[in-house]
Order: sequence, then structure tokens, then C-alpha cells
Amino acid sequence: MFHPAWIPQPLDPSVEQLKKFRVIAGAVASLGVYTFVQGGFDFTELLENAMTASVVLLFLTPLTVGAMLYVWRRTGTVGQLRVPLLNSLKLLLLFVGCVAALLVLVRTTNGTGNPIVIIGVGMTMMWMLVFTAYGAVRVSGNFFGTAAVHRCLPPLLAVVTSWLMAVPDLVTGDLHGLSLTLGVVFILGAPVTVTAIALLEMGRLRRRYGIRLRAHPATLAPTPGPVPPTAPPVPPGMPPAGQPYLPPQGNPYNNPYTNPYGNPYVPHPQPQPPYNPHPQPPYNPQRPSGG
Repeated sequence: MFHPAWIPQPLDPSVEQLKKFRVIAGAVASLGVYTFVQGGFDFTELLENAMTASVVLLFLTPLTVGAMLYVWRRTGTVGQLRVPLLNSLKLLLLFVGCVAALLVLVRTTNGTGNPIVIIGVGMTMMWMLVFTAYGAVRVSGNFFGTAAVHRCLPPLLAVVTSWLMAVPDLVTGDLHGLSLTLGVVFILGAPVTVTAIALLEMGRLRRRYGIRLRAHPATLAPTPGPVPPTAPPVPPGMPPAGQPYLPPQGNPYNNPYTNPYGNPYVPHPQPQPPYNPHPQPPYNPQRPSGG
């Protein structure tokens, strides 16, 4: 559901590996390592932080995409990208709705004293937790399918999101109970890492495939799909693959390997009489003899 078929496949394994590293660094930026360092991990607080991040994404993603559409206005139109833009927006709304539903289930479970409600809602909450967590991993990799709009949008949105979540803590000086050194390391570590990986990813897309962030997607050349694996070449002197002693297939009676005497059902030609240069007329008993 969070990685539908309309999302394009990665161009090469190296870009896909960079995307995985970016997902890990983005998870660090979203969840906050300081929560584990302090030892006061709270599941409800984690969900509230995820809900806050989802709301931020709900406004930040369209704003960033809109800024890029303004940059692309000279070489293309918005109408050319209407379908992938709407698909990405639907995926974003779906994820935000799942996070909101999970937060409501958690609050309902914590606020009720009925054991039947706790069991029923608790089982639904656990299933919803796994569903949303897996969806978060998927949308962190494809960033709500924005690669269908432009290949460089997912790394760009990852950079903007990670910095937007770190800058308020730096401006307000809220280090969440950590020392100055640990606070700066844990607050700046994730956005710096995400930025470095995203720049490397966009650099490879530009060098290998000519995909530039400032170019309208309609002006870019079609990118090749993933190259299917091919069989390794056979070294010289090696026999071809397969059964080396398998005789040619076909009619077994015409096969010299299985029947060297030919087809037994074909009639043999009859022997012809020897050649006679002076043929004699046939004998006629009615013909009178003499002169």
C-alpha cells in the first residue's frame, strides 16, 4: 500500500544502497536518539513526535514541491505532472491518517478500564503499529512516491525535513536534558548525515543519468530501467551447456545414432530387369509360321 506499482524502480544498486542509508539516518532524525540516551523512553511520546512529524510533512512536502514547480516553470508546466503529484499527495494523506489512527488507538487503550476493550483495541493497536512502522520505512525510502515526479525530489525532501526538525531545537536551545556536546552531536548528526547522503545520491543521478534537480522532469531523457541479469560468457574451449551425449531429436527411424539401417516401414525398391539393346517381340501362337 505504501509502495504502489506507479512508483518507479531504482536505477542502479548503488543509488538504492544510498537510499537505505538515508532511510536509517532519517529514522534517527525523526525518532530522536536523545530519547534512548536519557533512558526515559515513552511510547506515547514517541507516537506524539511521529504525529507532529507527519503534520509537518503534510505542510512541508507540498511547500517544497511547490517551490520546485516554481523553479521548473520556465521549461515545463504543472499540468504535465498532475497525475504523479496527485498520487504522491494521496500517499502522504494515507500515511498521516494511519499515524493519527494509531495515536487514537493508543490513547483509547490507556484511558479505558474495561478489559474487553483493552484486549480488542490492544490487538488492533499492535497490528496497526506494525502496519504503520513498515509503512514508515517504505515512505522514507520513496518519500511518498515523489520519485515519480522527479528522481531528485526524495533526497531533497529528506534534507529539508531533517533540517526543519533539528533547527527549532538549536534555535530554542532545547537539548532535551543532554549536555551541550551530546545535544549538538545528536541534534545535528542526523541532518548532516542525511544531507551528505542526499547530495551524494543526487550527484550520482546527475553524473550517470543526466538527471538534474533544476531541470523539469518533462525535459529529461527517458531513464533506462533496471538491467536484467545476464548469463556469464562461456570461456573459450568449454563445451556448451546441456547434455553432451544427447542425440538429435526427431524421427528415431531416420536417426543414424539409433537406427543405422533406415526406416523398416519404407518398402524397398524392386529390382529392375537388365538392359537389353535388342528387344524381341512377344510370342504369338496364332501367327502362322513359314513364308
